[in-house]
Amino acid sequence: MDQEKTFYQEFEVFSKRTPTSAFQHQFSLLAPNEDMALVMAQENFMRREPVADIWVVNRLHVRGLDQEEKKILSRLDNKDYRTTKGYGYLKKKWRHYEQQMLDEKEILSWAGGGKEK
Repeated sequence: MDQEKTFYQEFEVFSKRTPTSAFQHQFSLLAPNEDMALVMAQENFMRREPVADIWVVNRLHVRGLDQEEKKILSRLDNKDYRTTKGYGYLKKKWRHYEQQMLDEKEILSWAGGGKEK
């Protein structure tokens, strides 16, 4: 049983549809070595859809962030100006400003209209 666990390795398969598109993760597979993993990826994936390139990567060579490192991904609270929701109040403020301008223009036009007559 222990020999079966060490005989197979986990591989991650990435592919891209066209030469200019980005690579996307497709699936994971178990294989005894890199060459066999590539053959298995080609057999299982390439007959389903067109592929421009395939990467097969041993999962041991993929590094992710641990819990401590994931803390650096949290956003700072004072960066709302970088998202569109940070400017949501401007539409209301602009309407209020335009309404004041229209009221002032209307008042000035009444005063000016009375003097011309």
